[in-house]
Amino acid sequence: MSGALVELRDVSLGYERSPVLEHVSLAIERGEFLALLGPNGAGKTTLLRGILALIPVLAGRIDYGFDRRTSPPGYVPQRDVLDPIFPLSVFEVVLMGAYARLSPLQPVGRARRRLAAECLDRVGLADLARRPFWMLSGGQKQRVLIARALAVQPEIMLLDEPTAGVDAEAEQAITDLLARLNREQDLAVVLVTHHVGRIRSAVRSAVWIDDGRVAKQPLDAIFTHDGTTALGPSRSAIG
Repeated sequence: MSGALVELRDVSLGYERSPVLEHVSLAIERGEFLALLGPNGAGKTTLLRGILALIPVLAGRIDYGFDRRTSPPGYVPQRDVLDPIFPLSVFEVVLMGAYARLSPLQPVGRARRRLAAECLDRVGLADLARRPFWMLSGGQKQRVLIARALAVQPEIMLLDEPTAGVDAEAEQAITDLLARLNREQDLAVVLVTHHVGRIRSAVRSAVWIDDGRVAKQPLDAIFTHDGTTALGPSRSAIG
């Protein structure tokens, strides 16, 4: 796999055997910061779910440079799918990440509890550990979910629109956090986003998805001098 963490080889992805994306070939390298860009409905979340093995590969194959059983990827889903965890405390939400490395019926134990506390501290929210998750602001919730993903101890973290619905200050805090984790821990970061402006300094490359086409490029190659996309139509929701 030439050192890549994830490599898609002529992959088709979709639902109920109906492809949304076809003939996708790309690699995600260790320590990379990658943005998945494109219009609504183009297939960004489908690609993310395919990499996570949450949906089956319809054609081709995906190779992984790590053992997904012992070192699963960290995953931060969209906030609108999180209702079931709202009654939990902040610490309990982060502790959920520790379960990924445990055998069935194995107790969490002190080491995993310490890890959850450390992950919460790394995102700057250790003082909110006992607070109910539902009481947090949108930006705080996203940072807690990033802490939960860190508790998996992943080599790669995948995030589905982590700054959607948060204010500009929270968006900047989340972006700075992801950039720091990427830089200091050599953590590969892959995120779906519609808002490129604040992440452009952190992102090293991007995948442009539209009309069934998937093209990986350096971020600057995707944008023209006036900020519009060079690879896709002007209807894209990129800001």
